[in-house]
Formats: sequence, structure tokens, C-alpha cells
Amino acid sequence: MPHASESEGAIETRGLEPVPDDERTGHVRELFPTWVAANISVLLLTMGAGLIVFNGLNFWQVLVVAIAAPVLSYGIVGLISIAGKRGGSPGMALSRAVFGQRGNLFPGSLIWVARWGWETINAVTGAYAVLTVLDLLFGIESSTALIVVTLLLFVTATFLVSGLGINALRVCSTWSTYLFGAFSVLVLVYLIADTDWSAVFDKPAGSTAMLIAGIGTIAAGGISWVPSGPDFTRYLPRTASSRAMVGSTVGGAGIVVLPMVLMGAVMAVSTPSLASAQDPVAFIGEILPMWIAVPYLLIALIGMLLINSMSMYSAGFTAQTLGIKVPRTWAVSVNAVISLIFGFLLMVVATSFIGSFISFLTLLAVAFSAWIGVFGIDMLRRPAYDGEALMDTTRTSAYWYRGGFAWQAMVSWGVALAAGLLFTGVDWFAGPLASSWIGKHGLGWAATIVIAAALYAVLPRTKAPVAAAPAEEREPAPLPI
Repeated sequence: MPHASESEGAIETRGLEPVPDDERTGHVRELFPTWVAANISVLLLTMGAGLIVFNGLNFWQVLVVAIAAPVLSYGIVGLISIAGKRGGSPGMALSRAVFGQRGNLFPGSLIWVARWGWETINAVTGAYAVLTVLDLLFGIESSTALIVVTLLLFVTATFLVSGLGINALRVCSTWSTYLFGAFSVLVLVYLIADTDWSAVFDKPAGSTAMLIAGIGTIAAGGISWVPSGPDFTRYLPRTASSRAMVGSTVGGAGIVVLPMVLMGAVMAVSTPSLASAQDPVAFIGEILPMWIAVPYLLIALIGMLLINSMSMYSAGFTAQTLGIKVPRTWAVSVNAVISLIFGFLLMVVATSFIGSFISFLTLLAVAFSAWIGVFGIDMLRRPAYDGEALMDTTRTSAYWYRGGFAWQAMVSWGVALAAGLLFTGVDWFAGPLASSWIGKHGLGWAATIVIAAALYAVLPRTKAPVAAAPAEEREPAPLPI
């Protein structure tokens, strides 16, 4: 993770303001462990199992899903993160240049609220991991009081790490990458030796529709990180290789997603119930011997802590762009409290964790995709950002446009969001076009990106001054990959 300058110290104090060029001392290679850490979650095992049990896919189809999903979703993350090195600001601050100072409040609010659900899911998974370890080591069974305690501990730890800032996240990401990688290899070796491979390979193939839908389900997790991509690249120098940025992002995510999804699929052949378990973690203690399960869960717990910390880190910036006049660390506390409350409800009240999770991921992808389509087209046209205008929220800002709104971006975003929901169907919501070809293949999020991008591309451009990058720092193409 590209680090803050030495002047930032151990605790990052910089908020939305652009990072000066002389303080951009990050390295592209640091993105690799960042996106490894962003995917260290045992939920990938459960989702891999779901591809077998619910989608009816065979091993080779799951392999296709496990390769295609991270390449597609984190390829978009990597491309959008190029804006971070161009503007030196977090993603939702750069979004002001696209939607206008007031217009940005609309997608910003939706993305901020969506993060509540993402952080809640991760907090619940982390709490379940703690409960499973306590049960395996000491035979302590779960109770309402213990759920509250584990949730509180997990959310508090998340708040502390995310509050420290980008340097702390970088160090934690690097070490968790090494540890999780080592133990994942150990789990993989155990599964290879213990699995009935004839049962795995004899499973018949599922439909193409379920294959495509599976890609969308796994990709949805990566899509949710797209607006945060620039948050982790704003300390990179303008001359950093865009191609290397995309490669490090896709590589870091793929090296985790691929084996985790495949391991979940293999586990589901012998234990199909793990795909629908209310507790998405306890099955690890049933499938793996305790000497592997306990350290693996503890390391995965660190990974889930980092995922939530990264999400809250970005959520703090989003809250600031909404006009919440507090330091980033205090803005993070709002999400911490919300994830604690919602996490308790999900663990104690909800009847189906994985069903709620998949439904949430599907809607999350649509909500973020409308922003992605508009922002992505704007990146093709905009070589640099005006840092002063980004921070000026008054009528004097170059990004004030008309009444604070860039109507072309707002119309494209709103129409695409509504259209995407029409094609989307989940457990507790179904749009009128959910039974169409696009809906049956789970492509509501993809349709949203295409509609948003197409509309914004054909509508007249918003007139505003465009900051020019220094000649020696300009890229040969608007969006190289």
C-alpha cells in the first residue's frame, strides 16, 4: 500500500486534501499486499461452496469463475485507481470534479450507506471466527452476551487500525499476506490429501446462465472496492506505471480469490451444508483438524480485520466529502458504531446469513456500478484534477458547475441506477426485469455500468476548467493499462 510521507508519522493526519507531489513517495509494488489483504476472508470459501450447491457448477466451471471474477472486478479497481495518482486525493473527493460539489453528495451518500452493510458483514464474520476458536480451544459455546463481546472487540480493533491510517494498514497488510499465504498452502495440501477427487471431478456441469451469474456474484466483492481504489494510490508519484498498478491490483486479489473459491468448492462436495450454514465459519473446525483450523482462523481473523479497516478508512473520507466536519479518524467512528448495531441484529435476529450476504452483495454491486460508469468515462477525458477546486465547496469552485451540480453526470448516474435495479433480483427484492436474460444471468450490475457510461459519453460535456498535468508527467494515452 503506497505509504504516507515521513511527515505523516505513524498516524496519518491528512484528510481529503491532495497529496503534494514532493510527498508522493509510494511504490506500485505495495499495492499487491493491499489487495491480498482486502480478500483474506473465509466468506470466499462459503461463496465457492455456493457455486457448487446453489449454482450447480462443476469443478472446471468454478475454476473459470475463480479466474474471471477477480480479473474483471479488480481490473476495474486498478483502472479507477489511476485517478488517485493523477489527483492525489481519495476517490470520493475526486468524484466532486465529475458530479459537482453538491451533486457528489448523492452518489457519496449511497456509497457511504452501502459501506455500512459491507462492514457489518465483515464484523459478523470476524466475530464468528472468534466464537469458533473459543469453541475449538476451550469448548465455550456461543451466547448472546458472548456475541456482543466478540463484536465489540472486533469493531474496536477495526476502528483503531483504520484510525491510524495508511502506514499502519500497509504494515499489517504485508505481514498478513505472508502468514495467510503460508497457512493457505498448508490447508490446500491437507485438502489435496484428504479429498475424494473422483467425487469432485464426476460432478456434472451446470448451465451457462449459472456460470455467468457465479462470476457476477464473486466479482461483486471486488466491485465494491472500486470507489476506494484512488484512496490507496494517492501517495504514488504521477509517473508511476498505470499498467503496473492494474497488474498489482489484479494479481494481489487473484492470488487469494482463486485458491479460496476452489477450496470452498472442493469442501462443498463432501459437506454441501456449509454453503447455507447460518454460521459461515464454524464448518472450518469440522472439516480441518484443530492444529490447522485454529491458526488458520486466527490469521483469517486478522485478514477480516484488515478488510474492515480498509473499508472504514475509505468510509471516513466519504463522510468528509458529505460535509461531516470532523477529522477522518472521528468520521470512521460513525461506521464503527453502525456496524456494531447491524452486526448484532444479523447474528441474533437474521435467519440466513449467507442469503442476506449474497443479496447484499448483488445490490451493492448495482449501487456502485452507476458511479463506476460515469467516473470511468470522465477519466478518459480528464488528464488531471484541480486540487484547489476539489477542496473549494463554495460557488467559486471550478467544480461548482450549475448550482453545484453537473447535470450530465447526475442524469447518467440516476438513470443507470434505476435501470440496474430493474434487472436485479435477490431474496427480498426483485425488479420487473429480473426474469429477463440480463436478470437471469445476474448481469444487472454490468448493465448499470454500460448504461451509465453510454449516457455520460453521449451527453454534452460539462464546461469547467481542466487542470493540466506537467508535460513530463503526462501519459501517452488517457487511460493506459
